[in-house]
Amino acid sequence: MPMDEDAVAALYRDHAAALRRFARGAVGSEEAEEIVQEAIIRVWRHAPDGTQGLRPYLYRTVRNLIVDQHRLAGRRPRTVAPLDDEGGFAAAGGERFDELLDRVVMEEALARLTPDHRQALVAVHYRRLSVAEAARALGVPAGTVKSRCFYALKALRAALDEMGVER
Repeated sequence: MPMDEDAVAALYRDHAAALRRFARGAVGSEEAEEIVQEAIIRVWRHAPDGTQGLRPYLYRTVRNLIVDQHRLAGRRPRTVAPLDDEGGFAAAGGERFDELLDRVVMEEALARLTPDHRQALVAVHYRRLSVAEAARALGVPAGTVKSRCFYALKALRAALDEMGVER
């Protein structure tokens, strides 16, 4: 199949920056760029018809390439000592890697929320503050905190769906 350079360039222009940010959280910058380029080529060759499902398909492809790279690296002899529990990829069975990848996905999705929605969601769901405590910390009424959390969760679900995260 001859490669349509304009189509590949358009895919890269429209999606590469977001995919690179997503991949960079799990692998280094150089590896992220290679993964994004490979994902763009794969998606261009095998993308679903239409553009509606393209973005989630791109994110799933990048995620699969990151997992493949991690598995392949696990089969190679280590040239450096594994990181400790605070630092990263050292746990057996890839559990730390999966946790890291989940965290990267969540951080990317949270970054898509408005600052007000993100602050309310983080206060209530991550810092485990009560609605009243979050309202005092954010300087807004309790009803506003509830409303922001409701709409933040809705937007977060939409962002995760767009990124191809399955529930």
